[in-house]
Amino acid sequence: MYFTFSADSDPVRLDQYLCRELVTETRSAVQRLIESGNILVNDKQVRSSLKLRCGDRISVDIPEPVTAQPLPESIPLEVLYEDSELIVINKPAGMVVHPGAGNSSGTLVNALLAHCSDLSGIGGELRPGVVHRLDKGTSGVMVAAKNDRAHQALSAQFSVHSIKRIYQALVYGNPSEDSGKVEGIIGRHPTERLRLSGKARHGKHAVTRWRVRSRYARVALVELRLETGRTHQIRVHMTEAGFPLVGDPLYPDGGRFNNITDPKLRKLITALGRQALHARILGFIHPITKSYLEFSAEMPADMAGLLEYLDSLTL
Repeated sequence: MYFTFSADSDPVRLDQYLCRELVTETRSAVQRLIESGNILVNDKQVRSSLKLRCGDRISVDIPEPVTAQPLPESIPLEVLYEDSELIVINKPAGMVVHPGAGNSSGTLVNALLAHCSDLSGIGGELRPGVVHRLDKGTSGVMVAAKNDRAHQALSAQFSVHSIKRIYQALVYGNPSEDSGKVEGIIGRHPTERLRLSGKARHGKHAVTRWRVRSRYARVALVELRLETGRTHQIRVHMTEAGFPLVGDPLYPDGGRFNNITDPKLRKLITALGRQALHARILGFIHPITKSYLEFSAEMPADMAGLLEYLDSLTL
């Protein structure tokens, strides 16, 4: 659909104008379309708050609706633990947790629906059972709830940050200290829509503790413990601390990859194709038995292979 803002109209925000023109769409739906680039003004992606001017040309492309109810798919899962209340899995890198724009199938939720007879409905139609998430490129331990009481109890633990979460990451650089803490708010990056930042005007408090486990020439293996669980928290904190994650496709490495001269190391990092981040340990109180449970998953083959090569260079 195409619209032209007329000369006799008073200045108005783009999202407000389209809410009047697209009577079947809510304002939040219009804003999502603008953010995803489905709505352009003069062939350019803009913000919802843009004030329209006389003669502005607006193009609107509304995608086909995604099925509201995700379908079960027979996707292999590495199950670490399972009972009538919850399931703990080792999520592989590359798997999206729940369906969304551009990912209507092949997600962890699709796999869980095929594996489990039912899942908690609290997460919503597109994310049943999902209590927390890992980024697509992050591997490691996750828990999902099979019923609402388990979901509520686990969510409460995540809310008060009592869950034990320990990650492993390969980062560029070598911290001068053996351990430390990064603390501050995390919110939307002021100019990059897909990224988050500690320099945002508004955000949520986040705390990450880190410890160096191995040092190499241009890379270090660090262990990270989350005291909070914000989206992209480790990736933002380590990047802004000057130690970006190896292979991260979203957060800039400041030219550190280009400084690596070892051709095999460059090849291994390129083949990784994701941030070198693994959720190694997850510990929580069982929602019904009240006993403490802790699960761990070994580093996946791509990260382990990279680490093995780095170890060989120090021999």
